[in-house]
Amino acid sequence: MLPKLKEVKYQGDYRIWLRFSDGIEGEVDLKDELWGEVFQPLKDRLRFAELALDKELGTIVWPNGADFAPEFLYQKLCPNYVLKPTSESGAA
Repeated sequence: MLPKLKEVKYQGDYRIWLRFSDGIEGEVDLKDELWGEVFQPLKDRLRFAELALDKELGTIVWPNGADFAPEFLYQKLCPNYVLKPTSESGAA
């Protein structure tokens, strides 16, 4: 099952507090993740601070179209997390 982000709070610099639907919460620093064409503009802290929670996608997004996969953010909080494939019956 994919983790679903439920709440975000900008903490300053490149830090964000996250809370997932299963209760996992904590702060992540995304400074080292801001590379590549879509993320490069977010090195400007004012632009980074424009983040928002997209409830439909269950993750954070920015006005320029950048976003992080919710499972990536979850793994930043829980390094041992591994997305398990489901069998054809739907059971994990």
